[in-house]
Amino acid sequence: MHKALLPLLLVLLALPAGAASRDPEADLKRVQQRIEQLQRSVRDDIARRDQAAATLRQAEEQVAAARRRLDEVRGRIRDSDRRIRELEEERRQQEGRLEAQRDELAAALRASYVSGKEEHLKLLLSQKDPAALGRILVYYSYFGKARAARIAQIEEAVARIATLTQEESAEREKLAGLEQERERELAAVDAARQEREKALAAAKGRIKSNKDTLAKLKREAQALEKLIADLRKALEQAPAPAGRPFERVRGKLPWPVPGRIVAGFGQSRGGGLKWNGVLIATERGTQVRAPYAGRVVYSDWLPGLGLLLIIDHGGGYMTLYGHNEQLYKAVGATVAAGDVVATVGDSGGQARPELYLEVRKGTTALDPRRWFRGSAP
Repeated sequence: MHKALLPLLLVLLALPAGAASRDPEADLKRVQQRIEQLQRSVRDDIARRDQAAATLRQAEEQVAAARRRLDEVRGRIRDSDRRIRELEEERRQQEGRLEAQRDELAAALRASYVSGKEEHLKLLLSQKDPAALGRILVYYSYFGKARAARIAQIEEAVARIATLTQEESAEREKLAGLEQERERELAAVDAARQEREKALAAAKGRIKSNKDTLAKLKREAQALEKLIADLRKALEQAPAPAGRPFERVRGKLPWPVPGRIVAGFGQSRGGGLKWNGVLIATERGTQVRAPYAGRVVYSDWLPGLGLLLIIDHGGGYMTLYGHNEQLYKAVGATVAAGDVVATVGDSGGQARPELYLEVRKGTTALDPRRWFRGSAP
């Protein structure tokens, strides 16, 4: 018995303290809480150290919120349009059935009229066989029931058409209200973007020279490096994600957006700084899709990168997506390959819509072009 227990004891002794009873879900929850606390700390630090950046963050978050409300209204308009088309189609079908039922009833009535008003009396006087007479009278009762059924179907069709007409009218009124709401949300987006431009102008107004610009870039780079390091510490106790290891998909990943690379990995940014990722120019609002499964470990605003989303793929690998207009996933969300996680924008003070993409192994930046299929999106 002691010999049988020995291997188990050796395994337990080799594990870290508390690992034998570790609850993956509890570990994941603790990691998520630490990351959420880290996000709050970053926001507080921005507000305390850089008022211009805090103002820009607030303005760009207002743009994102207004754009989100606008997208929701547009979605409801699409649903209303679809419902109106469905009601119109059903009404046309009901009208077609009603026309056919009326034609059938008219034909039956004409046949009854031709046979004469005294058809039952004629049958009674002309028949010698009572059994045959009984069968014919039963047939006539069937014809009468059929005519009554057709009349009932016609009445139901007329009532249904009236209901559909009322529903269609109500849906059109709803659509008109949604169109007005869309116009209000469009105005809200424009107003938010104007506030963003004011905040951006104020932030740029504080930069007096190239030296100030370089100092700003260095501060932003340091903020990102610190964030990555803090996330790595927070993820030490996170359960390993299931699925194929990220390192095995090198060179096989789809690009998160279509577009054109306007800044490449390792290119100079001036003052000794280099790009740690690639900058992809594309259309505003383009959907950003996760290239591989993972878990969102950061979803917030960061100086220099604006609305930033970071996905942990396990094994120390992370992908970063910056300058987004909207973020669709919160910290802790599990994503699958192809999931829409954000939309492209110009947050972080960009002059045009671009997606910033990084691949990290620990704190080391890797060339994204070696991980994604083809040399460009």
